[in-house]
Amino acid sequence: MVSDTQNDVIITEGIEKTYEDNGVAVHAVRGIDLAIGKGEFTAIVGPSGSGKTTFLNVVSGLDIATRGKVWLAGRLLSEMSGRELSDFRRDNIGFIFQAYNLIPVLTVEENIEYIMLLQGVSKEERHERVLEILEDVGLTGYEDRKPPSLSGGQQQRVAVARAMVARPSMILADEPTANLDSTTGAALLDMMRDLNEKTGMTFLFSTHDELVMERARRVIILKDGKIDADEQRAVT
Repeated sequence: MVSDTQNDVIITEGIEKTYEDNGVAVHAVRGIDLAIGKGEFTAIVGPSGSGKTTFLNVVSGLDIATRGKVWLAGRLLSEMSGRELSDFRRDNIGFIFQAYNLIPVLTVEENIEYIMLLQGVSKEERHERVLEILEDVGLTGYEDRKPPSLSGGQQQRVAVARAMVARPSMILADEPTANLDSTTGAALLDMMRDLNEKTGMTFLFSTHDELVMERARRVIILKDGKIDADEQRAVT
């Protein structure tokens, strides 16, 4: 694999992940070499058990590879201490989960600004950036609402806003449309692709949703923990 540490946001080399299940070794990921460039809108797809979520967890540093190396934004994850890795994730990775993971007792603004609060961003700048990102995701005027009063699609838009507002190097999204109907999911994905084009931020999805595959510019198909195909798609 040829990679470019200057322009590739994500690089993996020989990534393997083996679990033990009741004394039996489960090889979830079986040696993946991959490079994801700045600004890509890429989907990792495959059936349940193909290794896509495990791979995303290893790439993000939420899980540790059994073998292999991961570089994110030019940094080798294995060389970071636990605190360094935590701080790196805070500043460089925005996460989007299928279950939204919003804090129900906090307002939309408080949910979105949380990472910036940890980063020490001033109150005035946090508020300004929250209003800007709410406009981007089509939720202007919702800053004082709380998640239980929002639809599923609106909650996932808030989750996208939260992931992007701290201006990370990359967005990692694990099945972000799984709990949405097809119309809402399509609208959310179109919004994310627009934001990708506007910001140049890298998006990497783990999914089995055809809606994501249709919109991705690159589709990487996993089978039994290995890359089965790596396809560039025409922009539609």
